[in-house]
Amino acid sequence: MDPSIAPASRAAVVTPNDTAIVGARALYIGTAGDVAIAPRRDMDPVIFRNVPAGTILPVHAAIVALTGTTASNIVALF
Repeated sequence: MDPSIAPASRAAVVTPNDTAIVGARALYIGTAGDVAIAPRRDMDPVIFRNVPAGTILPVHAAIVALTGTTASNIVALF
Protein backbone atom coordinates (compact mmCIF):
# COMPACT_ATOMS: atom_id res chain seq x y z
CA MET A 1 0.00 0.00 0.00
CA ASP A 2 1.16 3.52 -0.77
CA PRO A 3 2.58 4.88 2.55
CA SER A 4 1.05 8.30 1.89
CA ILE A 5 -2.48 6.86 2.13
CA ALA A 6 -1.90 3.93 4.48
CA PRO A 7 -3.53 4.05 7.92
CA ALA A 8 -1.39 5.17 10.83
CA SER A 9 0.86 2.49 12.24
CA ARG A 10 2.17 4.37 15.30
CA ALA A 11 0.80 6.83 17.84
CA ALA A 12 2.25 9.05 20.56
CA VAL A 13 0.88 11.47 23.13
CA VAL A 14 1.53 15.10 22.18
CA THR A 15 2.51 17.79 24.66
CA PRO A 16 1.99 21.09 22.83
CA ASN A 17 5.25 23.02 22.49
CA ASP A 18 6.05 26.04 20.33
CA THR A 19 9.30 24.57 18.98
CA ALA A 20 9.30 20.76 19.36
CA ILE A 21 8.93 18.83 16.10
CA VAL A 22 6.07 16.32 16.11
CA GLY A 23 5.90 15.34 12.44
CA ALA A 24 2.49 13.68 12.67
CA ARG A 25 0.40 12.85 9.62
CA ALA A 26 -2.82 13.33 11.63
CA LEU A 27 -3.92 14.26 15.16
CA TYR A 28 -6.56 12.74 17.41
CA ILE A 29 -8.13 15.37 19.69
CA GLY A 30 -9.24 13.84 22.99
CA THR A 31 -10.63 16.93 24.73
CA ALA A 32 -12.32 19.73 22.76
CA GLY A 33 -10.70 23.10 22.17
CA ASP A 34 -8.47 25.03 19.81
CA VAL A 35 -5.43 23.40 18.18
CA ALA A 36 -2.53 25.47 16.78
CA ILE A 37 -0.67 23.53 14.10
CA ALA A 38 2.31 24.47 11.95
CA PRO A 39 2.24 22.20 8.88
CA ARG A 40 5.97 22.83 8.40
CA ARG A 41 8.48 24.09 10.94
CA ASP A 42 9.22 27.18 8.82
CA MET A 43 5.53 28.23 8.85
CA ASP A 44 3.50 30.07 11.47
CA PRO A 45 0.84 27.95 13.19
CA VAL A 46 -2.75 28.01 12.03
CA ILE A 47 -5.40 27.69 14.74
CA PHE A 48 -8.22 25.21 14.24
CA ARG A 49 -10.97 26.62 16.45
CA ASN A 50 -13.47 24.64 18.54
CA VAL A 51 -12.31 21.17 17.48
CA PRO A 52 -14.73 18.67 19.03
CA ALA A 53 -13.50 15.84 21.24
CA GLY A 54 -12.95 12.64 19.30
CA THR A 55 -11.96 14.41 16.08
CA ILE A 56 -9.14 13.15 13.90
CA LEU A 57 -7.56 16.09 12.07
CA PRO A 58 -6.10 14.70 8.81
CA VAL A 59 -3.35 17.33 8.54
CA HIS A 60 0.43 17.09 8.61
CA ALA A 61 1.50 18.64 11.91
CA ALA A 62 5.19 19.46 12.11
CA ILE A 63 4.53 21.42 15.31
CA VAL A 64 1.56 21.44 17.71
CA ALA A 65 2.10 24.82 19.31
CA LEU A 66 1.44 25.54 22.96
CA THR A 67 0.51 29.12 22.10
CA GLY A 68 -3.07 28.99 20.84
CA THR A 69 -3.81 25.38 21.80
CA THR A 70 -6.52 24.83 24.42
CA ALA A 71 -7.46 21.27 23.44
CA SER A 72 -5.85 18.46 25.41
CA ASN A 73 -5.32 14.71 25.31
CA ILE A 74 -3.89 15.05 21.80
CA VAL A 75 -2.42 11.97 20.14
CA ALA A 76 -0.16 12.14 17.08
CA LEU A 77 -0.70 9.50 14.41
CA PHE A 78 2.24 8.46 12.24
